[in-house]
Formats: sequence, C-alpha cells, structure tokens
Amino acid sequence: MSCTDNNSKPKSMSRAKGWTAEVENLFRFQEAGYRDEMEYIQVKQGALIDKWPESGFVKKLQRRDNTFYYYSRKRECEERDLYKVKVYAY
Repeated sequence: MSCTDNNSKPKSMSRAKGWTAEVENLFRFQEAGYRDEMEYIQVKQGALIDKWPESGFVKKLQRRDNTFYYYSRKRECEERDLYKVKVYAY
C-alpha cells in the first residue's frame, strides 16, 4: 500500500486467503465503504486514522455520509467474511 502518488489506482485485486492484521484493517475500511487506507486519506483529505495502540487495528472511521464506525480492539473479520476482503496491489 505504500505509494508516492495519492491519486493512483490499483493495478490488480485479489481476495484474502487468510487472516492477517493487514486483512483485518482492509476489512474495516471496506466495511466503511472505502477500498483501503489510501482511498480513505484521499477522500477525507488527509484525515488522521485512529488506531488501537496495542493491536494497530483501526479504531474509528468516518463513512462517506459522515457517520462513524467504531471498532473493537479484537478481531472483527471472522473466517466466514475473509472471502469478502479485497486486497489491492498498486
């Protein structure tokens, strides 16, 4: 996800095969209506992302309709939801 151009579009997409911390955060961004962290920052003009200090998971996201999603410290992406998570390559 590290890229110097904030307006770049993904070159490819694959589905998550197993759970990782990265997949967990992607699940949270996608549940809030964003592709990933890069798109969230682009849409929200550089808004800071609240994360849980002990796990590094996303804590709070603002949706496009300006409502907020609050997330637990623990894993929220269950095994049955893994196939829904899209992993983008830039």
